[in-house]
Amino acid sequence: MTGIEGFTYQRVPVDADVSLNVAVGGSGSPIVLLHGFPQTHLIWRHVAPALAADHQVIVPDLRGYGASDKPADLDGQTYSKRRMAQDVVNLAGALGHDRFALAGHDRGGLVAFRAGLDHPDTITHLAPIDMLPTADMWEVMSGVAAAVGFHLYLMAQPPGLPERLIAAAPDAFFGHFLDTWVLRAEAIPSDVRAEYLRASREAVTSIVADYRASAGVDREHDLADRVAGRRLGMPVTVLQQDWGAVLPYDAVALWAAWAPDLVHRTISSGHFVAEEDPELVLKALRDLLSRA
Repeated sequence: MTGIEGFTYQRVPVDADVSLNVAVGGSGSPIVLLHGFPQTHLIWRHVAPALAADHQVIVPDLRGYGASDKPADLDGQTYSKRRMAQDVVNLAGALGHDRFALAGHDRGGLVAFRAGLDHPDTITHLAPIDMLPTADMWEVMSGVAAAVGFHLYLMAQPPGLPERLIAAAPDAFFGHFLDTWVLRAEAIPSDVRAEYLRASREAVTSIVADYRASAGVDREHDLADRVAGRRLGMPVTVLQQDWGAVLPYDAVALWAAWAPDLVHRTISSGHFVAEEDPELVLKALRDLLSRA
């Protein structure tokens, strides 16, 4: 799998030492699509071409992932979602957009959430997909049910051990999530799966740094915003699978506390919804973009 059909590729500088690999297609009002773990921008290979019929669709690899730059994390801030959200704002600005819609899956959803809070005059519409804000996530993970998120605790450890353990068997580690978080295995064909594994093998250190930030600075940012009463002022659509008894929490209530203008949909899908049910995601995004 070499890229998204019909899209052109370029590298766009977004920070002093970071350029992002980005696919761009279509014309019209802009929307940026962000991927999650352990994947790349290719998760949007079905949704992006359809959206490009009437939007300019911007699909980057996040910093630390795919073919984007992977700077060393020297201060614990390099992979903060605040820094990564600024990447996205800078990327859109470099492409000529001072306002744009934003959708993000998994880790990309965390970046999108932070962008919505930090840049309310820039993000016009927001679609976080199958994730919870960082502070909420850590609060609902408890007891035996937290075993579903074992990787969160592993990669929260200080630098050294997580990187060594994962690098010792990267395909087994990353492949575990690709195989167990999907309901329809055919949604991630062998060539795409191989590309996700290849890209992840080359990004162990930066992926761990991304997760480590969520146990530290990202959680601190969310808690500070909660205390300050900051909310998402734009229309928000959340798509979320039903975890049921595995992680018992009121997802709608958690999201409503952050997003007054909220549409929340519980979906029957695996985690990788943009690949498993692209038509559902496409319709949800089009409905979101039609809201004032």
